[in-house]
Amino acid sequence: MISEGKRKTINVPSGIKSIRLDKFLASLDELDVSRSFIQKIISGNLVVVNGKTVGKNFRLKGGEKIDLVIPPPEKFDLTPEDIALNIVYEDEHLAVVDKPAGLVVHPAPGNPGHTLVNALLYHFGSISEDDKDFRPGIIHRLDRDTSGLLLVGKNDAVARKLRRQLADRQVTKVYQAVICGHMPERSGTINLPIGRSIKDRKKMTVTDIASREAITHYRVLESFRPVDLVEVKIETGRTHQIRVHFSHLNRPVFGDPDYGGRNKWLRSIDPSARKSGKALLEIIDRQALHAKTLVFTHPVTGKEMEITSDLPDDIKRLLNVLREKYQ
Repeated sequence: MISEGKRKTINVPSGIKSIRLDKFLASLDELDVSRSFIQKIISGNLVVVNGKTVGKNFRLKGGEKIDLVIPPPEKFDLTPEDIALNIVYEDEHLAVVDKPAGLVVHPAPGNPGHTLVNALLYHFGSISEDDKDFRPGIIHRLDRDTSGLLLVGKNDAVARKLRRQLADRQVTKVYQAVICGHMPERSGTINLPIGRSIKDRKKMTVTDIASREAITHYRVLESFRPVDLVEVKIETGRTHQIRVHFSHLNRPVFGDPDYGGRNKWLRSIDPSARKSGKALLEIIDRQALHAKTLVFTHPVTGKEMEITSDLPDDIKRLLNVLREKYQ
């Protein structure tokens, strides 16, 4: 095995059903790599199962020990780009940005530029470089089509302290979402583990296999005939957490094409309501999910900071129509 790269040891759960090695490894959120990438490192003899190199077609039965080396990630040219930003708070140490839907947070294979990171480099000149994954200054993430507040550290010391607050669950993140259908209780907690889907590694799912704890609190703010407006607080920040949790309860975020909030929802409602359902979906072309409030402790002044943003225009339009026609 080569010495360069990140070494990982994976213990395969004993309860897992027979599954191909490459498919299993690609499903692991902790690795966060594609199946084609996994196949390349298997072909390069960088994956060992129970002390032996194997092929990508090798089937796991549960209980195996996998040792692997993840080569260094692809490097991106982090070029500053003049992309409009809505900066809702800024001082010499940090900033809070209201990210629009459609803007990717950081460069990745297939999307090397025109990201929030490129915009931050242009607007701030320099931000924290204490990050080896090409996410300089970024303290947490939002999905491309989720809008709302993001915290940015302008120097390494501040970024480290903010990330520590986040890891210690000392940062409060409050969202608003429109969900399909109605929650059975006006408030509650969803405590279900989330891991990467074995069927589609681009998606996450509720699972006990290679998963992590995920806790979501919700409160219904308004109810309309077809949907609820909910306030959501997350204790953990798993990938797609809110979208996955509500989808698992058959209450997907309205407009979400990946987790059942568009066509699947339309097929599930009464045929007589589908025309009006289609009209509502025409108002918004993404999931109706917005990161509305951030509460954290300023790492330099020690002051408690609470930053709030307005709902974006597309969600406002949706709510206006719901209030006019579907109360």
